[in-house]
Amino acid sequence: MAHVHEYRCRTEWTGTTAVGYETYTREHRVSVPPVAAGLTLSGDPAFRGDGRLLNPEQLLLVAASSCQMLSFIAIAARARFDVIAYTDEAEARMPEDDLPVRITEITLRPRIVVRGPVDEARVRRYVGLAHDECYIANSVRSEITIEAEIEVV
Repeated sequence: MAHVHEYRCRTEWTGTTAVGYETYTREHRVSVPPVAAGLTLSGDPAFRGDGRLLNPEQLLLVAASSCQMLSFIAIAARARFDVIAYTDEAEARMPEDDLPVRITEITLRPRIVVRGPVDEARVRRYVGLAHDECYIANSVRSEITIEAEIEVV
């Protein structure tokens, strides 16, 4: 029987909605036991949230970017080639006129620096394999595009 990975979080909000949609606080706290640190989040400023705090849409983008990177460096490590830097300038789009409103597109733009004799085509193939193995990419319906820039030093 295959192992089932389970994840839990606790989301907490206090306030009052009696003040109406325009005024209630969107600030809330998320914790993920057993991790000690939690996050204070809000809604997107477009939905009256606090732009100084992370929002759920940003966290989805962060999850996609992080998962792609972790999948890629795991493949690289197993293949025994040396990745020395990985930076991603990722973006997500959520058009309000495409119902139901959702993040429809995620674009990952990793800049990957590898050291030693390695073929760029091989690195690109591993970027694709990482996408195929990325648990977050496999969990969402959003279109995910990867525009990788590879540097061999």
